[in-house]
This record gives sequence, structure tokens and C-alpha cells, in this order.
Amino acid sequence: MKGVSLLKELKGELIAEFVGSFILIFLGAGCVAALVLNGAQYTMWDIGMIWGVAVSLALYLTAAISGAHINPAVTLALAVYRGFSWAKVLPYILVQTIGTFTAAALVYGLYYNGFLHYETTNEVIRGSAQSLTLASIFSTYPAFYLNHFQAACVEIVITALLVAAIFSFIDERNSFAPTKALFPLAVGIVIAVIGGAFGVLTGFAMNPARDFGPRLFTALVGWGPVAFDGIKGYFWVPLIAPMIGAVIGGGLYDYLISKYLPSKGSALQEKEDTQEEIAASSET
Repeated sequence: MKGVSLLKELKGELIAEFVGSFILIFLGAGCVAALVLNGAQYTMWDIGMIWGVAVSLALYLTAAISGAHINPAVTLALAVYRGFSWAKVLPYILVQTIGTFTAAALVYGLYYNGFLHYETTNEVIRGSAQSLTLASIFSTYPAFYLNHFQAACVEIVITALLVAAIFSFIDERNSFAPTKALFPLAVGIVIAVIGGAFGVLTGFAMNPARDFGPRLFTALVGWGPVAFDGIKGYFWVPLIAPMIGAVIGGGLYDYLISKYLPSKGSALQEKEDTQEEIAASSET
């Protein structure tokens, strides 16, 4: 009975990770498709906000079930530093990737005529180097002035920041951490800000599944090898660099911040005192 219960629990968690990852790409890639295919007037900040809201929505829907990692890098960091079961790491990563792949397929289907119109109007042959503009709707590519190492450094740094922020949000000793109800919104804001600040450099992947699943889909529907080798095999950067950044970010948070936080009891008392002070000031 216990084994059946654990399998049912894992099934629910994997479904939640699939749904959360699906929502991320469905809304995120959808807005990029609107930009590229329909000329939507989005700034980098607008795009960052849409991706951030997509993450918030995914977390609100699924965090109570699986924790809503929706990101292999986050899953890895939680396994390394927060006791997440290593037995669940690969299943989580697998369904996260399947979720992003499936979402890319649906976005492609909804914008199918838009892809055909763009290719016909601009005389773009799918699978050529010129077709990378369309492939970038689904996957990330670096700014022309960055080499792969520089792009990897960007992804490592911004993913480290993301994971450090998440660790601070879930740290029970942090009296300034958002409540559970505000946690998804807080994560979404962090992603939006990172996207607005550094999205022009690498597309702020920060998530191997977010990039690899859609990239695999584009390779299967006509882009072929160019989806992976279009910019000298860039695909490894958003696949590997976020994982490195996540481990670094989690370690830096524990080393620089976490160990200096007050104990859980004193943190709770401090939080209660802060709430009482706020209440008192609002009454006067």
C-alpha cells in the first residue's frame, strides 16, 4: 500500500511538472511568435514580463503538488542542497522536457499559417541558416558579439542569481521571504527583471528543458541539423551552463547568506514582531 501511495504521489508530481513546463513555453514562445511572425510591438521588458507571468501562472497551478521546479537546473540545485530525492531528478527532468516539447508543438500548430507566410514572403528555406530567425521563436541564441564561452558565462551568472533568489524565498529563517501565496509572483518578477536586463545577450534560457525540448521539436519539423548546429553547435550552452549556474547559485546562497540568518525560532519571532509593528503603525 505504501508503495502504491508513493507511485501515485510521484505520478501527480510528474503530471504537475509537465503542466508547469508546458505553460512556460506555451505562453513564452507564443509571445515570441507574435513578435517575429506578426510584428507585435514588444520591448525586451515586455517579453521578460510575459515569461515571468508564465512562470508565476505555472507555479500557482502546480507548486502545491510538485514544488513546480519546471526547470532541470532548479531540480538539480534542490537535490544538491535541499534534500530533494535524487531518485526523482531524472523523471522530473524528463517530463519537464516533454512538457516544453509539447508546448512548442502546440504553439507551432496555432501559428502554422504564420510560419508558412513568413517563409514565403521572405523567401526563407526552412533548415537554412536564414531560418534561424524562426527557430529562435522556440530556442535561445546568443547576441552576435558573444562567443560561446561568453554566452555560457552569462547563463551561469543569471541562473545562479535565479536559484539564489528561489532559495531565499523558501528559506523559513528569512523573515523577509514572501508568503506561499506570493512566492509564484516573486519568482516571476525575478525572471522578468533578469530577462529585461540580460535577455538581449542570450535569450535568458536559465533552463535546459526550456531550450532543449523546443529545439528538438524544431529539428523534427524541418529545421533539421541547423536547429542544433546553426551557430557552431551553440545548443550545449543553454543545456549545460544553467546547470552549472544553479549549483553555484545554491552554494553561494548557503555560504554567503543562509548561514548568517537567525535560527528558525528567532526568525519566526522577528517576523511576528515585524507584523505587529506594521499593524501598530497602520492603526496610528
